[in-house]
Amino acid sequence: MYTKARVAFLVLVLVAVVLLSFLTPARWSPYTAGAVIGMLCWLTFLISDKELGVSATYVRISGFIARLLHKQAVDDNEYYQDTGVKLDWQMMLLLGVFLGALVSAVGSESFHMHWVPGLWQDVFGDAVVPRLLIAFVGGVFVALGARWAGGCTSGQGITGTLQMSVAGWLAAICFFIGGIITATIIYGSGGTLQ
Repeated sequence: MYTKARVAFLVLVLVAVVLLSFLTPARWSPYTAGAVIGMLCWLTFLISDKELGVSATYVRISGFIARLLHKQAVDDNEYYQDTGVKLDWQMMLLLGVFLGALVSAVGSESFHMHWVPGLWQDVFGDAVVPRLLIAFVGGVFVALGARWAGGCTSGQGITGTLQMSVAGWLAAICFFIGGIITATIIYGSGGTLQ
């Protein structure tokens, strides 16, 4: 299994390096992105015999941080024992998502730093602290929901629907309903900002 994984990883790295110039448009076609995500899911099953997802990574990162403060408490915690506080492929996937987005943004010359996105600024103003606070609280709710549901949008929505899982389809439907309701409440309806 490890030999197959190493060969597949090296092939993917070579393909990524060769195709890097093709992977830098500012916006991808949703069909291309969907096909790439589908291939990534298939390769994840082939290489690791596990589904694509990263929500457990946040638990593992919190375990690493908590170990710095109180190692014994983490070692005795049943949740951390069940999830495992370890450096694994999902943690590398999360790092790869960040680095891949950075490379793509820099390569497409669309990279820029800003604390408050334009749409948020148009509706709520340009104050940084409220935006960061809302983003942090939203992130906590997303992480809590992902762990509660046993998977994130990748694990439940993409991989679950790919496997025709009822739970995956139900999760994906709820993601869209929740997103539409939240966007309507925050930004208004009818395509105009309130």
